[in-house]
Amino acid sequence: MSQTPPRRFSLFDRRSWPETRRITAILRSETIGGGLLLAATVLALVWANSPWSDSYQSLLSYQVGPAWAHLNLTLAQWAADGLLAIFFFVAGLELKREFVAGDLRDPRRAAVPVLAAVGGVVVPAVLYTLVNLGGDAARGWAIPTATDIAFALAVLAVIGRHLPSALRTFLLTLAVVDDLLAIAIIAVVYTRHLSVGPLLGALLPLALFTVLVQRRVRSWWLLLPLATVTWTLVHASGVHATVAGVLLGFAVPVQRSTRTGRTDAGPGLAEHFEHRFRPLSAGVAVPIFAFFSAGVTLGGLSGLTDALTDRAALGVVLGLVVGKPLGIIAVTYLVARFTRATLADGLAWVDVLGLSVLAGIGFTVSLLIGELAFGTGSARDDHVKIAVLTGSLTAALLATVALRLRNRVYRRIHEAETADRDHDGIPDVYQDLTRPAVD
Repeated sequence: MSQTPPRRFSLFDRRSWPETRRITAILRSETIGGGLLLAATVLALVWANSPWSDSYQSLLSYQVGPAWAHLNLTLAQWAADGLLAIFFFVAGLELKREFVAGDLRDPRRAAVPVLAAVGGVVVPAVLYTLVNLGGDAARGWAIPTATDIAFALAVLAVIGRHLPSALRTFLLTLAVVDDLLAIAIIAVVYTRHLSVGPLLGALLPLALFTVLVQRRVRSWWLLLPLATVTWTLVHASGVHATVAGVLLGFAVPVQRSTRTGRTDAGPGLAEHFEHRFRPLSAGVAVPIFAFFSAGVTLGGLSGLTDALTDRAALGVVLGLVVGKPLGIIAVTYLVARFTRATLADGLAWVDVLGLSVLAGIGFTVSLLIGELAFGTGSARDDHVKIAVLTGSLTAALLATVALRLRNRVYRRIHEAETADRDHDGIPDVYQDLTRPAVD
């Protein structure tokens, strides 16, 4: 009697319906945030290159905050250190949820986006370093390693509305892991002066915050002061304050624990906080940061030429446009080769290539790392900003060409993934697991 052969592992396979529905809601929020991000970027560029550019620079340098706590910061610094802490708090929540209760708790599923994210960090960093070998710009090697999920999803909203859910999920997960790698790089590489006292002091409010959220305390008048004190002490330690956001996100429980210690009593606070803070992150924090960071004086064609001939700027553009997609698709292919995995039904390697090129849109975190590497307002930082904008725009255009070529296939997959013939609110493909993505 013959036995049914074991099902081979498939890359970009369809996830469970609850996970797909949750990620669809996340992507919808991020897509709206991406539109606001683009609007804030355009506004900053227009203002910075208008006859009223001096007022824009004055706004950036306006200081506010208590001097006794060493928090008399400019508005641009508040955007980078304060508002982006909210962004990384949400990233910490999402990453923890993915690996604790999401489909990525399965090591086989997790391996592909995690390793692809690592490849998408290493290869552009190597390319940048080779371009700037022996020069004084080598400190910016991490600039082209980031993927801006909001910017990428804003592009997808225009060109890839029918992109299969598995590819969208892969892009989101890759970007979340990318953010974790970026914050680790920021904490380790771009911490110039470390004060151990405040850093150790931050552990106390962080521990109290952890105890309260583990007990499902939601009272903002308890949690917000503890989070603020943690952020303030991390900022005072010399470590970039956004690290505090990630640590606070990791402290929040993903699943609710019962009195016996089991974790099967339902969702924890992470889902509640993510629902509350993601719109604030995508719709307020990131666009405001982009507004304060993207306003660079272009100086016409000659100014663009001077900026893009800077070796640092050249390394950024090559890293985003060439290094990022090369690292992602090369690692993904190697995973498929060594695990004998196949692509999901209906997908081809050109789809992975298009998605990898789209991941070369590095904006928010790239701008942040550029400021940390070369100093806000420096000539090289301005060159890096122009390079980030140029590289991201080029990646978006190339991804548009690659993904639009397969739009007819994506439309068929989308129709199969959304068909609900029995009208029970759950697409049929998530009830019949034997049905391929494309009939």
